[in-house]
Amino acid sequence: MSKYGYPVTPAVRALRAQKTEFEPLLYTYGDHGGTAQIAVEFGLPEHQVVKTIVLQNEQKKGLIVLMHGDKHISTRNLARELGMKHIEPADPEQARKWTGYQVGGTSPFGTKTALPVYVEAGIWQEKVIYINGGKRGFVIAVSPEALKALNPQTVNVAVDA
Repeated sequence: MSKYGYPVTPAVRALRAQKTEFEPLLYTYGDHGGTAQIAVEFGLPEHQVVKTIVLQNEQKKGLIVLMHGDKHISTRNLARELGMKHIEPADPEQARKWTGYQVGGTSPFGTKTALPVYVEAGIWQEKVIYINGGKRGFVIAVSPEALKALNPQTVNVAVDA
């Protein structure tokens, strides 16, 4: 833990470099707790908790999709929308190599490799989102505007969980 009382991850460094305001929040990490656990712990709608999903296309090229916590990604619709043949979740080890983050602690900010980022359209409607800060048990509250630094493309690929 840093002198700030929260971890100074590559995501935190990236946000500071962009002069983006954020609120750090620590929570009790549990395997497979996911966004539901964060929502319960902070008394939030799970829709406001954004998950960072690392995927790969048929050429084994990585990409990141930011999705509402209470939704799933239709990889078929995503592939169609992006003009790709096939998209699937990246192997956890490959995701770690690309991002520098452990599964359960992946942030779209400060990734090791610059991957294309896709944001589910509804995320832009939120006043505040809660997204991983780059470590298990650590989320940050930011305005969706902070995502613009990632040069994302908006997609409509959410399906009910």
